[in-house]
Amino acid sequence: MDIMRELYSVIKDRQEHPVEGSYTNYLFDKGTDKISKKLGEEAVEVVIAASQRDKKEIIAEIADLEYHLLVLMADQGITIDDVETELRSRRG
Repeated sequence: MDIMRELYSVIKDRQEHPVEGSYTNYLFDKGTDKISKKLGEEAVEVVIAASQRDKKEIIAEIADLEYHLLVLMADQGITIDDVETELRSRRG
């Protein structure tokens, strides 16, 4: 299993079986607006890191962005397969 699917699986498990003190559950409890705001914040942090040309920081911020994107996907009932299907359809 690749790391994105593994992480998505953990996120879905937290959604279905909340764990006290889990940051993922904190986001789910706060709802879509909070998840979306965090996703936006992380996107901006990627842009800032990129403008500073700090590769290590860019990688860390991309990882944060991808995590929050996966949380939003789980919140909205969107799977990795759904996104892969869309991307494949664009390959023409």
